[in-house]
Amino acid sequence: MAVKITDLCINCDSCIDECPATAIVSASDSPVNGDTTYVKPEKCIECADSTMPKCSDACPTEGAIVWDMPYTAEFEAHFVKGHESGLYAIREHKKNGIMFPSVSPKPFREAISIATRQAGVAVAG
Repeated sequence: MAVKITDLCINCDSCIDECPATAIVSASDSPVNGDTTYVKPEKCIECADSTMPKCSDACPTEGAIVWDMPYTAEFEAHFVKGHESGLYAIREHKKNGIMFPSVSPKPFREAISIATRQAGVAVAG
């Protein structure tokens, strides 16, 4: 996952229809807490082919969408730990198992530094 949604989210759901990967679900459908709109890390493509992630362009709340680690095998431990702690609810495929980064890596913006991602810096929309 390249982005995640913070508790600053007002749950307006404006980001859901903008996501080309259908990676975002409303708070009521969130598999982790039901309080905040949720980005499925195993589906987010960071809108790598556009100027900025489309969800951030649609979001009216500054700081609600932040950078997360790239969904690649190199950062698998980050997502496994998050899945085990309940921060992420990564989909399980019947044949392939849990869709961790080593099973299904996603594109990401190499221009966004790891330090920026680790700090959870807001995506500027």
